[in-house]
Amino acid sequence: APIGHLAMLDTSNVAITKTTCAYCGVGCGVAVKKERNTAAVIDVGGDVKHPANRGRLCIKGANLGRTLHDNERLLTPLVDGEATSYSHAYEQVAQRLQGVIDEHGRESVGFYLSGQLLTEDYYVANKFCKGFIGSPHLDTNSRLCMSSAVVAHQRAFGEDLVPGNYADLEQADLVILVGSNMSWTHPIVFQRLLKAKEANPQMQIVVLDPKRTATAQLVDLHLPLAPASDGYFFTGLLAYLAQTEALDQAYIDAHTQGFAQTLAAAQLATPDIESVARVCDLSPSLVAKVYSAFASTHKVVTVFSQGINQSNTGTDKASAIINCHLATGKIGREGACPFSITGQPNAMGGREVGGLATQIAAHRNYQSSHDKTTVETFWQAPNMVSNAGYKAVDLFDAVADGRIKAIWIMATNPVVSLPQADKVRQALLDCPLVIVSDSQGNTDTSKCADIVIPCRGWGEKDGTVTNSERMISRQRAFMDAPPGMQQDWQVVAEVAQHMGFGDAFDYTSSADVFREHAALSVVADDPDASPRLFNLGPLAEVTNQQYEDLQPVQWPVVADIEAACGWSGSPRLFTDQQFATTTGKAQFYEVTPAPASGSSCADFPLWLNTGRLRDQWHTMTRTGMVPQLSRHEPEPRLEIHPFDAKAYGLREQEFASISSAHGNYIARVHCTENLRQGQVFLPIHWSDQYASQARVSSLLPSVVDFHSGQPQYKQAPVKVAPLKVNWQACMVCVSNVNMRAHVIWHRQPIQNGWQWQLAGQGAIAWQDWLAQVLPEHDDTMRLQGSSGHGERIAAYLRGKLVAVLWVAKSMPPVDVELMQTLLATPKLNSRQRLLALAGQRGVGMQVDKLICSCLQITASQIDKAIATGSDSLASLKQSLGCGSGCGSCLGDVQAQLNKAIG
Repeated sequence: APIGHLAMLDTSNVAITKTTCAYCGVGCGVAVKKERNTAAVIDVGGDVKHPANRGRLCIKGANLGRTLHDNERLLTPLVDGEATSYSHAYEQVAQRLQGVIDEHGRESVGFYLSGQLLTEDYYVANKFCKGFIGSPHLDTNSRLCMSSAVVAHQRAFGEDLVPGNYADLEQADLVILVGSNMSWTHPIVFQRLLKAKEANPQMQIVVLDPKRTATAQLVDLHLPLAPASDGYFFTGLLAYLAQTEALDQAYIDAHTQGFAQTLAAAQLATPDIESVARVCDLSPSLVAKVYSAFASTHKVVTVFSQGINQSNTGTDKASAIINCHLATGKIGREGACPFSITGQPNAMGGREVGGLATQIAAHRNYQSSHDKTTVETFWQAPNMVSNAGYKAVDLFDAVADGRIKAIWIMATNPVVSLPQADKVRQALLDCPLVIVSDSQGNTDTSKCADIVIPCRGWGEKDGTVTNSERMISRQRAFMDAPPGMQQDWQVVAEVAQHMGFGDAFDYTSSADVFREHAALSVVADDPDASPRLFNLGPLAEVTNQQYEDLQPVQWPVVADIEAACGWSGSPRLFTDQQFATTTGKAQFYEVTPAPASGSSCADFPLWLNTGRLRDQWHTMTRTGMVPQLSRHEPEPRLEIHPFDAKAYGLREQEFASISSAHGNYIARVHCTENLRQGQVFLPIHWSDQYASQARVSSLLPSVVDFHSGQPQYKQAPVKVAPLKVNWQACMVCVSNVNMRAHVIWHRQPIQNGWQWQLAGQGAIAWQDWLAQVLPEHDDTMRLQGSSGHGERIAAYLRGKLVAVLWVAKSMPPVDVELMQTLLATPKLNSRQRLLALAGQRGVGMQVDKLICSCLQITASQIDKAIATGSDSLASLKQSLGCGSGCGSCLGDVQAQLNKAIG
């Protein structure tokens, strides 16, 4: 997605920097083109040589270049709300942390990190907290997405190990996607899978999901199982495999242990297909079809993600999946494995360095005194911890009740992302010391901080990340950071030096940190323990230049070949059937499936399902700034089955109030048969920076998996009710404004400004209201319409349009392209002023839904193409081009096609 023009450019004046994407765990390679003379970025595109994406980028990655000039970025450190210098901010962090330690002890300090950090950032922060501060209470937001998979891996394999790689998806004959809307959440891997199916039409792709997602629209078979019933499905599969003699008994006997007890538990819980069908609310024939395919297919990959992990029994669900693969020997070979696919760009890197409270570092854990001593000696740590710390939800509970007196939050937004978000916000407001370091200053969390430190963001940072298939890639800087701004690891090192730990944090580059991290991975293991597979040893002696030139490599890194050739990685684990357990055998784990915690009841009769949108990322601090990424789903929407909508008095496009025992949410209603009756769906992305009341985490209970501490983020009992409004309005403005609390609102970026949609119940004196809300203006033009048509007000500053407001009974349609042009015009003439008040070029304009963001193709264009003979995905691709870019829209295109032709 070019952010400049390559035409007529002297290619000899173009420098290319290879880096990695800042979004999901796919780990796509990115190639950034800059002018050598001016250092101006002229193009951000895919790296055709990177093995993860082979040059393709999804719509979010393709628009990374448009996030480089964020006008809401924090550029100055803040201490107690006052701007200050970096040196003073570091001194204050050090002094106040030391003060808390002196008064309350070392374990009164906590750290909360992020999968957005680079591995080097993670490593230094973990070392500082657990070895030098002396507190075990360091956790990461990866606890919210992958920690259940981590525990399941450790149970089965002896270590947190992902057995397979993306190529296994392409080589499989059966791929089961469970709890994963891969078309939207990991689109480039999904495109690789669809392309493999084109080459191998016999491949079957099955989706298990309560919702008919965009992914489910495109596969061979969709099983809309009941929410949280996945564990029953896979214990039932294990019982079926035994019943039909589809087990690989020779593999079980030679390479595993604990099978008999595990099978007995599965047979007791789900003895037959009928029992599985009942609890999953599926037809027995559908269950039998998938079971039979798994049993008869040698090359099977089961991909699982948040729909499995974000559960009160997420660890057991993941174990149930792994059990089925071990029982059939479908692991450690081409095209066969259980595959946990991560949600963040460096969730895996954080797990490597000990970013979870239950780890020390380098896959070493607290259960081994040898591990503790090894890391303590290697770090020369004066205050090495000896016990596991608080996991994420427990960490913020400890902040709330005063056990944690100081918390440092790095590159994450827990006031939006953690369950019971209102409680989290209040805990931070009451905490004696809250430090936030982030590349974004305008977040819900930073508003609770005593000290805010700006850090470098994507494009300015230098280090490594590890993707879902254990592939380490370089993230390289290609632009200068604002003056004084440092990387996260540098900020931590500065504070460590102020606290007297300078020798241990005397790093001069990211390469220094990486070398230490790699060296720790191969420090002598306990001879009485099982060997660890996490191994970066050959990279421990890389020179600065070798680090700069490092090509993608998967760990374990097994050989240092030659500097010119790079290093040899390990795409697939367990090919020798040796596992990282004391016996070298994989461990089955007994699973007794259980329903989700809580249940629908008279007060809260509906099940909420949460999930992601196609074009947005996490809490929108980056994607929320890009107009192209807001058009597909511009506002929070409640998805609900039409029968339920009728039962609860909800109507399409009207407002609904969604409530749980913990909070409230306001959204427009969208009726869809893609949901089962009794369920509703809400997206996770909106924060208080983008909407008035749309933090989905405020609805969620703090229920966690007993083993992993991962929250049950996918389900919660809720109720819905219509929310009547007396007026609705649209406003465009050249800049962001502070919206009044009594108005329902959400905002989205447009070119040259922002668009707001507003609604409310009480009467408002609009002229006075705008005077309080809008930026500086010296002239207004007002038009009061006839009854039912509201009024319109345009504000100007020296003839330039500043803002326009349109008020009506229902949402007034506005020609956004017209308004973008008018906002950019230096001074409007009389005709343009009238156009601004009109908000459109003609009468009867309809707002058209965007389907393909890459090529800006709308629903009406697709409908016209279908009406003129384009009656398949292939023909729509050919006639319109939709789906031929990043491919993320293919599910939407298929849904549009199904709706048109039945």
